[in-house]
Amino acid sequence: MNVFLKLGWFFKQQKGSYIIGLITLLLIAIIEIVPPQIIGRTIDEMTTSKLTPQKLTIYLILLALVAIITYILRYIWRLSIFGTSQKLGKILRTYLYQKYTEMSAIFFQNRRTGDLMAHATNDIRAVQNAAGAGILMIADSLITGGTVIITMAVTVSWKLTLIAMIPLPFMVLLTSIYGSLLSKGFKKAQAAFSKLNDKTQESVAGIKVTKTFGYETSDQADFKTLSDDVVAKNLKVSKIDALFDPTITIVIGASYFLSIVFGGQMVSRGEITLGQLITFTAYLGMLVWPLLALGLFFNIIQRAKASYERIDEIGQIPNGIDTTYKYDVQPHGDITFNIEQFHFPGNEVQDIHDIHFTIEQGTTIGIVGRTGSGKSTLIRLLLREFDTKRVNDITYGGAPIRDYKIEKLRAQFGYVPQEHFLFSTTLRDNIGFSQESVEDKQIYEASRLSYIHDDIMSFTEGYQTVVGERGVSLSGGQKQRVSIARALLVNPEVLILDDALSAVDAQTEEAILANLEQNRQGKTNIITAHRMSAIKHADLIIVMNEGTIIERGNHEQLMQKQGWYFETYQSQVLQDQLNRNLDQLTKGDE
Repeated sequence: MNVFLKLGWFFKQQKGSYIIGLITLLLIAIIEIVPPQIIGRTIDEMTTSKLTPQKLTIYLILLALVAIITYILRYIWRLSIFGTSQKLGKILRTYLYQKYTEMSAIFFQNRRTGDLMAHATNDIRAVQNAAGAGILMIADSLITGGTVIITMAVTVSWKLTLIAMIPLPFMVLLTSIYGSLLSKGFKKAQAAFSKLNDKTQESVAGIKVTKTFGYETSDQADFKTLSDDVVAKNLKVSKIDALFDPTITIVIGASYFLSIVFGGQMVSRGEITLGQLITFTAYLGMLVWPLLALGLFFNIIQRAKASYERIDEIGQIPNGIDTTYKYDVQPHGDITFNIEQFHFPGNEVQDIHDIHFTIEQGTTIGIVGRTGSGKSTLIRLLLREFDTKRVNDITYGGAPIRDYKIEKLRAQFGYVPQEHFLFSTTLRDNIGFSQESVEDKQIYEASRLSYIHDDIMSFTEGYQTVVGERGVSLSGGQKQRVSIARALLVNPEVLILDDALSAVDAQTEEAILANLEQNRQGKTNIITAHRMSAIKHADLIIVMNEGTIIERGNHEQLMQKQGWYFETYQSQVLQDQLNRNLDQLTKGDE
């Protein structure tokens, strides 16, 4: 019953619907008492030769009216209870989705996608059942069962009723034990399902890699292991679940046995009539469903309890970043980094340290360095995917970025990450993702700036081409350029290209950068890259190594220093020249 207390807020919110549903169930329970009484009276009048055609007609009409009224009332309670429980599912789904979208990056690093999906599907369905089928089961058990037992005692014999109820305490005790075991087993089964769900999602998303490395057999074996674990854990739950019906059947059978034995003796002694005994056994048959419902109730409630705890656990997790703010405005001006040290949560080793530089408004800054040098970390901190310990480590327009409402802060950035994500929809919708309503000419212009327009027009369906999940039908360079077009469409105050040109050739890279230089005058651009050619025209170049800045300046200044930047640039120029020579030789041979 603990889960009902936790869902009290919902029952209060929808109390009108539930009151109507419960009243309807009560009316059904009262009306269903009538048929056994009619049958018993008919039998008694038949045995005494008092049954007339007129009385039989009246009895049949009453039975027909009971059936019609019951039909209507059953429709009403289903709409009131089951229909209302659907609202709970909607509320919980909205709550979880909003929770997911509000959480910081650390939340998703610690939780697998399959597990989060299981919370939003199976767990919500289990809790929703508690507010629908669970309410029905407990209401039917108490209302119908109570009404039938009282009627048996009042209209037939209270002594026979007490005798028939002797086995019931054993059933209550056993179903309570089953329920406790069921809750533990179901929680383990849900966790196993989450792992299987995650494995399926990963396998489908990474099918290209799996096939490339010939890993299909091993991947199938891994899937089978997880699937077998899900089956095994659910089988344990099913074994416990399967105990409910036999237990209730035995209890009902024992009640029937006691009723017939002692009821027959009472008929022979004249304490009750034969018709009353038949009425009593009919009522006893009506108790089968309430008792079964009681067993099902324990089943449903324990499943809901385990699932609600899993959902509640997600809800109690803090965001990871402070969402309080001073300014509900979009920031403008220079961006200053003044970070003494920072390490990601769970990592005690410093990821970056001694970072001090300013990005003047309207300038282009390039950030270069080896893989793992800390380039992307700076970007993630600027976007507030993580927060540093000190409030003033990063300022925008003279104020700490934490002082701005996070939605207003991020609205200033057009971000193209290293891992490009495209939705399984059309190219037009992917590019226009950030805008609720956008004209085709704006889509085309952003695509031309990112040098992807001609590629798109070469497709049969053009901008209406569906790219498939994660852009599976596009090349790496095409996905990067579509992502750049998406960012350019909003004409952001600050454009961030986080190694977003790594998959395009040198000629395309040069064309895109020229377009940006021409069309983003007065706007700030931040470009991280491995290739020096992508940032050689930047107003300021930051060179990072092992989490700190080792060189800074523009291209000419850094070349004069003849340090890491100079050596890397010269090496890349030589490599590019060798590649061009090889291409020319290949074309000559052809």
